[in-house]
Parts: sequence; structure tokens; C-alpha cells
Amino acid sequence: MRVVEMVGIGPGPFAAMLLADLGADVIRIDRPGGNALQVAPPERDVLGRNRPSAAVDLKSDQGVDVVLDLIERADILIEGFRPGVMERLGLGPDVALARNPRLVYGRMTGWGQDGPLSDRAGHDINYIAVAGGLDPIGRAGGPPQVPLNLLGDFAGGSMYLVTGVLAALTHARATGEGQVVDAAITDGVAHLLSMTVSMQQSGAWRPRRGENLLDTGAPFYDVYETSDGYWMSVGGLEPQFWYAMQEVFASVGLGDLPDRNDPKNWTELRATLQGWFLSRTQAEWTTLFAGTDACVAPVVPLEEAYEHPHNVARGTYVTEFGVTQPAPAPRFSVTGTQIRRAPDRPGASTREALTEWGVADVDDLIQNKVVVENQEP
Repeated sequence: MRVVEMVGIGPGPFAAMLLADLGADVIRIDRPGGNALQVAPPERDVLGRNRPSAAVDLKSDQGVDVVLDLIERADILIEGFRPGVMERLGLGPDVALARNPRLVYGRMTGWGQDGPLSDRAGHDINYIAVAGGLDPIGRAGGPPQVPLNLLGDFAGGSMYLVTGVLAALTHARATGEGQVVDAAITDGVAHLLSMTVSMQQSGAWRPRRGENLLDTGAPFYDVYETSDGYWMSVGGLEPQFWYAMQEVFASVGLGDLPDRNDPKNWTELRATLQGWFLSRTQAEWTTLFAGTDACVAPVVPLEEAYEHPHNVARGTYVTEFGVTQPAPAPRFSVTGTQIRRAPDRPGASTREALTEWGVADVDDLIQNKVVVENQEP
């Protein structure tokens, strides 16, 4: 499967990385000089791994022709610009599908290709706010809490784009008919809220944050500080897991907990758990709960997660090309995944990538600065 990635930021590159991790032949089309926003040096930016970068001047007609040549050979195109940008470049869906009727044209935006906000700038925090995903996150009496950019960019954006283009590719291979996939982060986040919406619609979800089962309203689904300033996560929703936690507390001489089934007891229950967890270190509690089904686990800082025994045993994080990074996911019993190449600097593989995709006269294109070959950092 061949994918043309028009390089943007955040969710587009992550989607392309995921496809490349799973074995797709992806070519990154960078602008000469790279993007304006860089969160890490390009050669250490994990989102750029497993695919070569070719820098193409899209302000020139010849540069546009180069991309159209790649589109003709591609199964999927991914772009993450505002609506209308690709059209103004001469690379919009009508042109691309005329060149390659089987093409799946994936469009990644925050607001979508239409609607009153479609032409407005925004970032993850804005998209999840409007979709309804930000307001419920946080503690009672406090402000909404920002869940990094995991909920919008990567869950509501990248994952839905990948799901969409793969579904559309199945259709294209069966029928010969390509199509446009409009992946809007607002749509994806709303879809992710399906269970929460179900609870709200059935009257089981209160409108104020921090007063519900899964938003820290319930003391048996929350985090508790330990004596050394770390935290433990408690997720004993089902009775059997709750009882398993109580057995651990009893084993170290702590008393009985208030009845959790009566919400009137929740304030006392939370205070009791806070006091108990503050009586020992995170490591001590981790040892006590090891091997149980209490649904209690340490809140592991990111830099320590690399060395957590479970993550080490599964190879969840790996060090490749001098960079510690998440391993490809998910796992397959027959077709494996691997990190095949380090992230490229913009244009570092222009000659190699275009040649492998069958673009003619690459040397002339480089000489005429239609494409740029950046060999040095």
C-alpha cells in the first residue's frame, strides 16, 4: 500500500506514522526548509519515523506535477491543511481523483470540510471544547482539565483518519472507486463520547464535572497521593475488585471502609482512602497490591514508564536509532511490525524517495530546485 503524506503537524503525521508502522510505503512531502512548528529536532521527532522525506516546491507548477505523479501511483493521500488549501495548490480532490480514480483522499482537520467554523484556525483544546469532550474532564468545583492533546489530535483525529482511509481503501480495491474521507477532530471526539452521551441521555450523568462515576466523582475511581509525593490509581468499579482492595488494606492492619454503595458515605470514604494511601510510599503500595485483582496501580511518571517491568517485558517502549520511543502497536500474530528507519530531516531522502516511486528525471528536478535535497542538518 502506497501513501502520499502532505506533511502538516500533529494528527496528520501521527496517522502517517501509524500506517508506516503497519507496513505501508509512505512518502512524506515536506516543504523546503521544513515546517514552521517543530516540537523536537526533525531527526528525533518520532512522528516522522519509518518513511522518507522529499522536499517539493509546491509554488512551482513542476512541483505540483511531481506530487500528481506520486498521486497517480498511490493508494492513499493524507493532508491536514485548512479546507481549500490543497485546491489552491492545484492538488484538490477533483484533480487528484481525475488523475487516479482509485485514490483514497484523506483530509484531516479540526472542524471538518464544512460548517460555520470550517475556515477558522484552531488546536486540539478548541476542538475538544466545542465537541463536548473538555467540559466533563476535571474535579468538582475546578476548571476543565486539558488531557494533553491525546483526546483531540490523536484519538479523535489520527485514529479516525486511519480507520476511515483503510475502510475506504477496502471499498476502492473492491470497486475501483476512490473517495474523499473527511476526518474532523470534532466528529471523532463526539464519537468517542458515545458511552458518556448514553449515560447523559439516560439520566445517569450529572452535568457538573467531578460528580460522576468516571470523572473522579466516585472515590473508588480516582487517584490518591502517597507519602513520597507519588500517586496510586484506584479503579475498583466492580464489587469483586473493591473487595480485593479491602483485603489488601486489612492485611496491613487497616480498618473497614465505609459502605461505598451509599453516596452519602463518599466524602468519608474518600478521606479515609486519602489518609491510608498517605501512610506508605508508592513503592510499598505497589508491592502490597502486586498479584491482586484490586485494580490498584501506580501512576508512573512518563520517564519511568520506559523501565516499568510490564512495559519492558512487552517491549512497549524501545530505543531505536538513539531515541527511546513507543513501539508500533497493535501486535500481530503473523505479520509483524518494526521501526525500519529513523525520522528524516525535511528533504533528506528526496532523491531516494522520488526514485523509488518512479518519478523521472529526479536529477533535473533537483538541479532546477523543483525539489530540494537537504543532506546536512
